Amino acid sequence: MKKVIKNSIFLILFLVTMIMLLLNKVSFLDDYIYKIIYGLRNNIWDFIFINITKMGNTTIVLLVIIVVLLKMNHKNQEILSFTAIITVLSNQIIKNIIKRPRPNHIRLIKQGGYSFPSGHAMISIAVYGFLLYYIQTNCKNKKQKVLLSVLLTILILMIGCSRVYVGVHYPTDIIGGYCLSIYILKMVIYFCQKYRGNSNEKNGNL
Repeated sequence: MKKVIKNSIFLILFLVTMIMLLLNKVSFLDDYIYKIIYGLRNNIWDFIFINITKMGNTTIVLLVIIVVLLKMNHKNQEILSFTAIITVLSNQIIKNIIKRPRPNHIRLIKQGGYSFPSGHAMISIAVYGFLLYYIQTNCKNKKQKVLLSVLLTILILMIGCSRVYVGVHYPTDIIGGYCLSIYILKMVIYFCQKYRGNSNEKNGNL
């Protein structure tokens, strides 16, 4: 029960972000962060971020999920599958409830649909965040564990930043997406461990 309450912090952060958005209280934060990231634009960063954002695209994510599912045991397959399904469904439901338009700034890529919460931010946590959890609970080599954990963390953060950089999301879309997806991942891990007898595995420090 303590873990459920602890994990709920991320749900609360998501709800606070969503409520502030509905009350139109996040524009100052979005504008401030957006100007910083937008000000970095040049040909080199354009190339980098346009390619980084592809790491959250459906095709690449599905390929990663398929490869991971083939390599994992049944318990971890359940965690990844449930997390991915719940993440995608919740993202689409909330997007169609909130119906936040995407930014009007110059976009470097084409992107349809609504803006909040970011699907790329959510799926990056669901898939790459799961890999981070898996590495922390299964990797025996400490150096490899640290290196891979750092690389995955950077990738997750860079995917979020890339969505703002290419002009298809506000910063609060990313923040909200991260918070909700972290909550989903943590709760799926918790319930799979609790009800599937995964007591021998340590909890990941996601």
